[in-house]
This record gives sequence, C-alpha cells and structure tokens, in this order.
Amino acid sequence: MDLLHYPLAFLVVLGVLVTFHEFGHYLVARWSGVQILRFSVGFGRPLWSYVDKRGTEFALAVIPLGGYVRMLDDRDPEQEELKRPDTLAYMDLTPQWRIAIALGGPVANFILAIVVYWALAVAGSVTYTPLVPAPAADTPIAAAGLDRPAALLKIDDTRVGSWQDAGMALTDRLGETGTIRFEVRELESGRERGLDVSIANWHEGVGEPDVFGSLGIDRKLLSAVGEVIEGSPAERAGLVTGDFVVAVDEQDVADWNALVEAIQARPATPTMLTVFRDGRQRQVAITPEARDLDDGTQVGSIGVAPPTTVMKRGPLEAIPAAMVETWDNSVMILSIVKKMIFGQVSVKNLSGPISIAQIAGDTARYSWRSFVGILAFLSVSFGVFNLLPIPLLDGGHVLFNSAELVTGKPVPERVQILGVQVGLFLVGTLMVFATYNDILRIF
Repeated sequence: MDLLHYPLAFLVVLGVLVTFHEFGHYLVARWSGVQILRFSVGFGRPLWSYVDKRGTEFALAVIPLGGYVRMLDDRDPEQEELKRPDTLAYMDLTPQWRIAIALGGPVANFILAIVVYWALAVAGSVTYTPLVPAPAADTPIAAAGLDRPAALLKIDDTRVGSWQDAGMALTDRLGETGTIRFEVRELESGRERGLDVSIANWHEGVGEPDVFGSLGIDRKLLSAVGEVIEGSPAERAGLVTGDFVVAVDEQDVADWNALVEAIQARPATPTMLTVFRDGRQRQVAITPEARDLDDGTQVGSIGVAPPTTVMKRGPLEAIPAAMVETWDNSVMILSIVKKMIFGQVSVKNLSGPISIAQIAGDTARYSWRSFVGILAFLSVSFGVFNLLPIPLLDGGHVLFNSAELVTGKPVPERVQILGVQVGLFLVGTLMVFATYNDILRIF
C-alpha cells in the first residue's frame, strides 16, 4: 500500500491539473463556434469514452501524462467528411480567437490555483512560527549582526508567518548578488531590528541549494511559549505568551524538545524555570502536574504549547489574498526560469514526474492542506510553463497567431512544422533531463 500511495497521489494531482487545463481550452473553443472532435485526458488508447449530442468525444486515455482538445482542421483531408454545417474549422477562426483558445488552458490553471488558495485561506491553517537559534559566528546572518535567538518577521518585502513563506522568499533570490533584508524580533530582549545579509551570485549553478543553512539559519523549534492552557500549572505560575525559557533547574534547554524532556522528567516536582520576558531574565517556580501514559509511565506536564501562526481570512478578504499569492508564485517561477536560462540557477533543480509523485505522496500523508497547497502551486507552475513561447506549447500557439495578427497572413506552414519539431525537441529534452535529475536524487 505504501508503494501505491505515491502513484495514486501523482495520478490525482496530474489528473486534476490536466483536466482543468484542457477544460479551459474546451470552453473557449466552444464559445468560438469551432467544431470540437475530442476532449481527452491522457494519450493513447481510450479506457473510457462518451460522445455528446454535438459529436464531441470525451475520453480518458491510458497514458496519463497530459491531454488535448482536438478541433476540426480543414488542412487535414481526413477530417473533411466530419465537418458539420453549423460549426467552424480551426483555421476559419480569427487569430484573436485562436489566441484566446491557447490562453484558455493556462488561465484555467491560474483560476484553479486562486480557488484553492482562497479555500485554504478561508479554512485557515496553523503553522509553527519561524524561530531561529543564535547562529554560528562564521555564518552570513551572524556577520549581519544576529547573535541571539530571534523570530523571523519579514524577508525583503515578504511577511513570513511560516517556514514555507520564508523558503519561498529566499528561493526568489537565488543566483543574485546584493543583500537580503531580514526583519527579526529578538526573543530575549523583544527588540525588533533589521539585518542586511550580503549575497554574491548566491547558489549560482548549485543543485538543490540549502537556502537556510547557507545563511546560518537553523530551523529548530525553540523553547518559546506560544500558548498557555487555562487552569494549567503554567498559568498558575504566571507564565505568559512570549516567555522564552532558557533553563530548567539551571540546566540549559536548547530547544522545545529539550524543554519537554526536562519537564516530563519532573512529575509533581517543584521546578525552577529561567525565562526571558520583555528583555529581563527572571525565575519562575512551577510544579509540573503528573500524568500517566498508556504504558503506565508517569511524566510531568505544565500546559504550554509552542508559538504558532494562525492564518485565516474571511471569504471576501481571501479573494485578493489568493490572487496575490497566485501572482507572486507566477512571478517567482518566471524569475527562476530566467535565472536557469542565464545560468544563475542550476538546471539540476528541475523536477520531473518522479519528484512530483514523491512530493504529492509525502504531502498527502502529512495533511490535506499540504496536499491541496502543493496542487495549487503545481497548477501555477503548469500554467506558467505552458505560456512559454515554445512551439508545441500554448505559448507557441500564441506566438504564431500573434505574428499572423501583426502581418495579416498566417505563418508559413514550413515554419510552423519546423517550430513544432524544435518545440518537441526542447520539451522532450527538458522532460528527459528532469527525469534524470529525479533518478539522481533517488540514488
């Protein structure tokens, strides 16, 4: 069952992305009046098909690596007898309609992403607040002035409420030279400050760069108090949200796990916590209550939880937020593509179907929010990729039809055929290289 988990998650993700993409093409084609011969999810022999009253065949095919909408094209002699008198052939359409049909697929992927991001924002999510311990002295972020534990607030112009936010903001700076601006709040003093971390050709040509570790950022769950449970020993002792626990009975605690272990080892035992609050160190006397585990072991508990960020918006407020997230991800993906072309980002970072299956399977195991979140991001990626001006892709159709719109005559058929061959070579090479990267990551 574990082995089936990954291909099933992959098929769900790819099926949703392809279906929405092709449905976007189909809808615009229907509005244009062109005759649609087949709507297919997948390639090859149909596993299931249905013909509607307009003569359009809807098919689910055996090879689930894409799909297509086949429209009547009077340049194909074999299709002449299929033409209905109340419809148009593809080349009967104006260049504007053909451009609209090409754009329909990517736009559908962007709309899917917006809907998913909207749903996630309305449903809400809880993530750990990004806290960083004091970095090693020889790291870039230490050189910028950070020498004690802190909470990340902003990276450049992006407010970060989670490690995912931080990772996306840093990924956007790959291959660049300059400074990354961090806004942090020191956990001991409570003081907010800015840091400028210098970068030079940052991770240029590096496959799978460690955007956190290379700066000296350790993603530990630190021993800061996020929530105090009502009626708990922590509340009775006077602990409050924001307290930063640094020692238990004068024994240093480096992170949240160390704090939990120290407390669990002291059931019903008077204990002294050393905490920082508002820039002052103080001692807090507390007696953890005793709790019995299922195996009969007795452990201590004080009733606190680590800092988390609750991200939830109202239905109306979530609409612009979802659109902004889709736009920001699109810009970031285009930026990475440009950096790959100019060698600032290594092509080793390309991911193929094996990596997508692994990511889809892992996120499905973790939570439904993670799974649909990666679905939305892949939908944006799918839309952006198809808009690239490469013949064979939607962007190539837009390019050829835009040229016809400007010149007033179609691009010569020889040029179109050559363009499709070049596009097939580029896309095929890209897929082979991405799959090769996937295999290298596994072994």
